[in-house]
Amino acid sequence: MTVNRLLVLFVLALVASAPARAQDVADFYAGKQVSLYIGYSAGGGYDTYARVLARHIGKHIPGNPTVVPQNMPGAGSLTLANFLYNIAPKDGSAFGTIGRGIAMEPLLGGAGTRFEATNYGWIGSLNSEVSICASWYTSSVKSIDDIRSQELIVGGTGSGADTDTFPTVLRRLLGLNVRLISGYPGGNDVLLAMERGEVDGRCGWSWTTVVSTRPDWLSENRINVFLQLALEKHPDLPDVPLVMDLARNEDERMAMELIFARQVMGRPYLAPPGTPPERLEALRRAFDATTTDPEFLADAARIDLELNPVSGEDIEALLARIYAASDTAVQLASEAIRRPGE
Repeated sequence: MTVNRLLVLFVLALVASAPARAQDVADFYAGKQVSLYIGYSAGGGYDTYARVLARHIGKHIPGNPTVVPQNMPGAGSLTLANFLYNIAPKDGSAFGTIGRGIAMEPLLGGAGTRFEATNYGWIGSLNSEVSICASWYTSSVKSIDDIRSQELIVGGTGSGADTDTFPTVLRRLLGLNVRLISGYPGGNDVLLAMERGEVDGRCGWSWTTVVSTRPDWLSENRINVFLQLALEKHPDLPDVPLVMDLARNEDERMAMELIFARQVMGRPYLAPPGTPPERLEALRRAFDATTTDPEFLADAARIDLELNPVSGEDIEALLARIYAASDTAVQLASEAIRRPGE
């Protein structure tokens, strides 16, 4: 048999198998319940985004399964990251959303990680985020200058979460006077602690979450927004300082770029490693289709959810670049996020 004939037969086999694979995916999902796990408690930003997604993504998955959101809070979503990697079914019937910084934890020396971030099936992110530092209106800390001379006590949700990582970076790398009290179950619990006077503020709070869940706090001036935590400023906050501008030398800038690159994958969704490729592909394409679905967009707009989607393939490429960073950059970033007492 000639080489050309073999090539023709191979191509014909691929074409013939494509509809069969698509049908297999639809057959698998038809009548099924797909679990969308959320690594935080109810009511916060990750939870809000995930529940809106869950209401719409099922109709874009072949077979139209029912997608059911389930909260699994703990350790700043590290509990869920480990669960997805080691315990969750790997057949496409489960996926989840974790803190945007969790994927970098193994690289930067985070404790308790039992996964390799590049092995997950990354589905996509609903937003590229800008986080903020904010203090309660009664706090004497209202600006970057204040935090250089006065202590700001902030609440955190656990190792690897932005609420813990970002204050630690500010203290260790930039010398700002921030003290972290960690262990709150979720972001909403930190906000309640602010209202009760247990903590002064929060560093590592997505601006999109502030706008969608606490618009009254903004309109009533109940918080002071004094720093943006991202690679670039948010258009809403042109006059609020950017953390990248606080770098005192090139080494600090390089370390912060490694740390704050996570903001690009602001609301990430991922499947367990080993998910069949055709089902992962179906979830990715369903995610992409959902982000342009008029009903989904209207639902998100109704509660002021900012959307700037990032594809699963782009997240995969971003993580590949991050995990290929130089040893020097990794060491500087690792020291910057090292938890107090470590």
